[in-house]
Amino acid sequence: MISWFQAALLGVMSVCAASTIAALGTSIGNYTLNRPLIAGLFVGLILGDVQGCIQIAIPMQIIYIALVTPGGTVAADLRAVSYIGIPLAWAMAKTQGWDMGGAEAQAFAGAMGAAVGSVGTVQFYGTAMMNLIWQHIGWARLDKGDFSIIGKVEVFFPLISHLVISFIPVTLLVYYGADAIGEFKDALPMDSWYMKSLFTVGSLLPAVGMAILLKSVVTKPSDLIYFVGGFAMAKSMGLTLLAAAAVGGIFALVNYTIKMNKPKVVSAGGIDDDDEEDI
Repeated sequence: MISWFQAALLGVMSVCAASTIAALGTSIGNYTLNRPLIAGLFVGLILGDVQGCIQIAIPMQIIYIALVTPGGTVAADLRAVSYIGIPLAWAMAKTQGWDMGGAEAQAFAGAMGAAVGSVGTVQFYGTAMMNLIWQHIGWARLDKGDFSIIGKVEVFFPLISHLVISFIPVTLLVYYGADAIGEFKDALPMDSWYMKSLFTVGSLLPAVGMAILLKSVVTKPSDLIYFVGGFAMAKSMGLTLLAAAAVGGIFALVNYTIKMNKPKVVSAGGIDDDDEEDI
């Protein structure tokens, strides 16, 4: 179902999503190519089903929508979610004949995204540990006055780490994992209680992602009004995601304009109340 060439291209994309050198910086790599919804486009181009892969990527994106890396620690690295989870979930849906946007495919995609997130964590810390070896070599060479080692440690050696930790595992897991989907289908009937349990858990995971996001951005109960109102408006008006974003942007602009044009109140002492320091 997935050829060696396609699996290798997915491996290359995982390197680009993890390497600041291959992706021309962290903003393009970790914060763009690494995200499931963006990766769904590239995975779809490689597998020949852009719409299906993006639909598969949606529940994975929602699960990890509030994922951050405080202090360089990661709960799940998205390179595995994007470039292992999406292809394997797509292959499973394709084998079963599911609608990519249907409940079964979406639930399985969520469960798959959560399962392979731990693989990405191993990749993240494995790459970091391997890079420590190159840094040790670099310091040793610098002590001997060899300044040419700086470029190698900064550019060339980290690519070796990504080749070993990202490219090879992703290529192998995608290629052999897609072939194993058929055996998985025969060994685990889709109407069995354990598969139904898997689908149920997978369908609930996006709600967990949204809850984590709300916990991060909601500072007071009244903030929930904007979320509830936005969902109600989008549902009642039948807005698409882009249309809802445009409406939200208009309200944000109106709110910003009102605040900027708000007249300043000057106290009797001639001091702007807004500029007073709270003690």
